Amino acid sequence: MDEKNPAAGSAELFEAHRPHLRAVAYRMLGSLAEAEDAVQDTWLRYDRTDTSEVENLGGWLTTVIGRLCLTQLRSRAQRREESFESRTEAGGDEPPSRIPDPLIGRADAPDPEQEVLLADSVGLALMVVLESLSPAERVSFVLHDLFAVPFEEIAPLIEKTAAATRQLASRARRKVQGRAPAPDRDLARQRVAVDAFFAATRTGDLDALLVVLDPQVVLRADGGVGRERRAVLLRGARTVAGQAVMFRGLSPYARPALVNGAAGVVVIGANGRPVSVMSFTVVDGVIVAIDVLSDPDRLAALDLAAFGD
Repeated sequence: MDEKNPAAGSAELFEAHRPHLRAVAYRMLGSLAEAEDAVQDTWLRYDRTDTSEVENLGGWLTTVIGRLCLTQLRSRAQRREESFESRTEAGGDEPPSRIPDPLIGRADAPDPEQEVLLADSVGLALMVVLESLSPAERVSFVLHDLFAVPFEEIAPLIEKTAAATRQLASRARRKVQGRAPAPDRDLARQRVAVDAFFAATRTGDLDALLVVLDPQVVLRADGGVGRERRAVLLRGARTVAGQAVMFRGLSPYARPALVNGAAGVVVIGANGRPVSVMSFTVVDGVIVAIDVLSDPDRLAALDLAAFGD
């Protein structure tokens, strides 16, 4: 234990908070690597600080990691220099968003983290919408709505009043509710819709696809190679169904998975390499959103060993 910091020197005490801090950072940043970096930086600040008089260590650590994530989000917003081809079809001028790193688990063995994601409706569709928020909106919404941090504690982080912070969170909430509806809680019901989607895709049955797709379904795809990113946003059942039929050859390689707590698939090619991760948002038994990550570099960084032969 550090003599200058006897109260904060306990690594065991910090480790008890690590899962919570990782969850906060992931929802803030949408990047597994950046979330781990933020947790490590939080540990460094904790280890160097005398917290002997801190009454709520969990709240103190959440504030620290919130400030670190806000700095990262602001830096990211200022960069925005990556070059990518984008395509928007079937209405609206909403630009395609970056698809965050997915959290993936086996469909036949849900783990506690996946169960929390489903219970909190933190599907990949929600994470995509969070990418479109301003840094202050994202911090306010994530900390208050997802982790119940009072506005009075969030306000100093973003240098706003508590009232202004409340307004930011409210604005973010409206965007989320409008573009990322909460999925059905019944995983079995979700899987029925996803299985029907792939059955129709495999046979090229356009009518069957239209039955399982919401009329206003949104398909977001984030792919490309290396620094050349290609993002696609498609809207409408007929447009998405037409695109899905083109990929019927991938259906035999789709392996059931849990993606951010919801029914999804990992597509492993005949060569054993991952082709894509697909997440489905199912509401009232029909698919309202499909999010596809197919960037080879980002797929290679994911732990997909459980889906190998």
